[in-house]
Amino acid sequence: MMIGWTLGRYFFLRYVKITCYFLLGIFALALLLDFTENAGKLSSLPDYSTWGALGISAMRIPFIMQQMIPFVALFSAMATLISLNRKYELVVARSVGVSAWQFLLPACFGAFLFGLATIFLLNPLAAYGFAKAEEIQSNWTSGKVTDVSALRVPWLRQKTDEGETIIGAKNILDRGTTLVDATFIELGKDKTIKERFDARTAQLRDGYWQLNDVRRFALAQEPQQIPQMRIPTQLRPEFVEEKLASPETIPFYELRHKIEVARSFGYSANAFDMHFQSLLALPALLMAMTLIAATVSLKFVRFGQSGTMILGGVIAGFVLYVVTVLVKAFGTAGFVPPFVAAWVPVLIAMFFGVSFLLHKEDG
Repeated sequence: MMIGWTLGRYFFLRYVKITCYFLLGIFALALLLDFTENAGKLSSLPDYSTWGALGISAMRIPFIMQQMIPFVALFSAMATLISLNRKYELVVARSVGVSAWQFLLPACFGAFLFGLATIFLLNPLAAYGFAKAEEIQSNWTSGKVTDVSALRVPWLRQKTDEGETIIGAKNILDRGTTLVDATFIELGKDKTIKERFDARTAQLRDGYWQLNDVRRFALAQEPQQIPQMRIPTQLRPEFVEEKLASPETIPFYELRHKIEVARSFGYSANAFDMHFQSLLALPALLMAMTLIAATVSLKFVRFGQSGTMILGGVIAGFVLYVVTVLVKAFGTAGFVPPFVAAWVPVLIAMFFGVSFLLHKEDG
């Protein structure tokens, strides 16, 4: 029993060590690429500074790394098992009666803990850092058209007793309840443009939009500068958040409450629910990636080094990731229940990996 614990701890620590190497490498590479991109797009702005751009990139890195976690799990498991194979450590373990299931258990346990750490540590950090980076970046680009601000121009349409209003903005903050460089176009009863208001910021309050630093345009009238004004609205924060906020910018521990509140007002909240279910399924997805890596590594150990098999494992992991993202899009759109969309691809991949290993190891 003591030998099993010692070996298990050794394999587990080897997996953790290699996973940390991959995370550090991805962090450095992502920081370099994101900083280079930001420097090229933001360097012409008056408030730009090198340290500020580096800070924005550093705050965005957890959000970027969160998208790469499944591949980190796949490559970490492959690298761990291959390194153990090359040093004949798995051969020795097999010779003393340790089965493949026993030396895969520490890697699967490590993948499970890796998934939990992503949910409870990396995800909240990514949500906070991305929101803070967007806030700083919007302050730099406010009132200026840049490639960054032009990437996302959300539009909403609201109806009140006064008529319809079309709302647009160059940047969104506070999960959609604050608009930067906002445009409000009021339509008359005949659907023609009645007035237009360009505001530096617009904040959603209870029953109205609070516009600051407003420039008013009306037909046959001179533009008028207004410090502050209000525009009535029947939009609720839950609706605006669902339409404008990216689910990835909301921490895991807030998602369930957001879903319940949105649905209590009659909104579907499919995007939030899909992201919530995907996060719940993440530990199982990482374990599935580990099993896929194991199928490749066991073939490698028995029949010699085979680049084709390793490439096959990479392709299998990539296909699983693509299928997961594709089904996630169907779940977000409401074509498939989010619970089904999140868990079915993961369970199929796990059954495939377990079946393959059973066939190879136990006949």
